Amino acid sequence: MAQEQEPKKKPNRVLPIILGIILIGGIAFGIKEYIYYGKHIDTDDAQIDADISPVVARVGGYVDSIFFEENGHVTDGQVLVKLDDRDYKVKLEQALSAQKGASAGVGVGQSQIIATAANSSSARANVESTAARLEKANKDYARYANLVKDGSVTQQVFDQAKSDRDVAEANYRAAQDQYKAALEQVGTSRNQLKVTDVGVTQKQADVDYAKLQLSYATVTSPSSGIASKKNIQIGQLVQAGQTLFSIVNDNSLYITANFKETQLTNLRDGQKVKIDVDAYPDLDLKGEVYNFAPATGAKFSLLPPDNATGNYVKVVQRIPVKIKIDADKETLSKLRPGMSVSVSVTKN
Repeated sequence: MAQEQEPKKKPNRVLPIILGIILIGGIAFGIKEYIYYGKHIDTDDAQIDADISPVVARVGGYVDSIFFEENGHVTDGQVLVKLDDRDYKVKLEQALSAQKGASAGVGVGQSQIIATAANSSSARANVESTAARLEKANKDYARYANLVKDGSVTQQVFDQAKSDRDVAEANYRAAQDQYKAALEQVGTSRNQLKVTDVGVTQKQADVDYAKLQLSYATVTSPSSGIASKKNIQIGQLVQAGQTLFSIVNDNSLYITANFKETQLTNLRDGQKVKIDVDAYPDLDLKGEVYNFAPATGAKFSLLPPDNATGNYVKVVQRIPVKIKIDADKETLSKLRPGMSVSVSVTKN
């Protein structure tokens, strides 16, 4: 008896359909990614940065008062720390006393100039007086010299006239020397006054310096922002140059995105940027390319690579790019320097 033929199995069409769907989906995804990356430049090697101002003690002293809290907001010019300033007040008083003494010396020097000027006037008058007496003595001597020749006067009278002339000449020379000495004394007094004036200027500089040192005992905020990393306590001795705390400046947040050097071809200043913050995935944040670093990150490292030494291995370098954040204060207040972000630059 003939065997019955088995019914033919129907071909399985599910697998080709699934493979077709996957293939179409892959093609669609590839086209979408191709179109997307044709218009965008992405990197996840980026983070939030900000201007952080370290506050450094400019003078040493014991901490007297602290007027801020850790991670608290401070304003520009706000008094944050006060050091014990008694030593600096004493130094200022000493400088002020020295300044007063120097100023008094100026008055004494001016009085000396007036006195020496008066002496020089008296000496000049004495020169004029002795010159007149010398002129009279010379005339008497000449007259008696003629008279003694014809015997009209005695030799004794002539000798007396000669003696009077010699005395008048000596007195005249002495008066001239006194006048010159008086003039030199006036010049010396004026030079001394100049030296005193220089001393007054120096003392004034000492006063200004003492006031400046005293002002440094009061530490104020250099900018508005969040104060953090407080390294001081009341009663602690701090030294000049010691960092007391740091301030993260308000409105100074920006993005530092490290793009590959091969991505820089289509990057330009002013391009729009979409920013995704890892900590806030639902935050819609926009930005703008601001500027480019002058060198790669490797060149700014502690030990920059030198391709002229050892075996050369080519590594794609990255260039830091600064991106300005376009957001309101409420949004910016959520961000912190160091947060990881991903950026997407729209080509134009």
